[in-house]
Amino acid sequence: MPTVTTDPKVLAAKFNQTFNAHDEKTLSSLIAPNATFTAPGDIRLEGKEAVLAYTYGWLKAFPDAKINVTHEIVSGPWVVRKVAGRSVSINRYENDLGVETRLYFDMVQLLSQLGVMPVPAKN
Repeated sequence: MPTVTTDPKVLAAKFNQTFNAHDEKTLSSLIAPNATFTAPGDIRLEGKEAVLAYTYGWLKAFPDAKINVTHEIVSGPWVVRKVAGRSVSINRYENDLGVETRLYFDMVQLLSQLGVMPVPAKN
């Protein structure tokens, strides 16, 4: 049976610190071989390499990308965090590795900020 020996809050914080440092080598050590990842745009990834490729893509596209946790809920192996930009990340840990991530964010807000989608007119 999978176990979590380290507090998931500590594991999530370590992931965030590593992401913020853009440390790809350490990020790789935090993800389980059988990891899964879902995100807006019907993104459904399976396996460590696919999850890391998506994560590294964000780091390359946004070289100043940072995760700033504003709210956090921990329940068993699950950590739920609301992050800036109207998004939520739900993460599950087993054997001290991230095994499942569900990322939800406002795609329209992101595309508008990037200038790819026009900003809606204000009434």
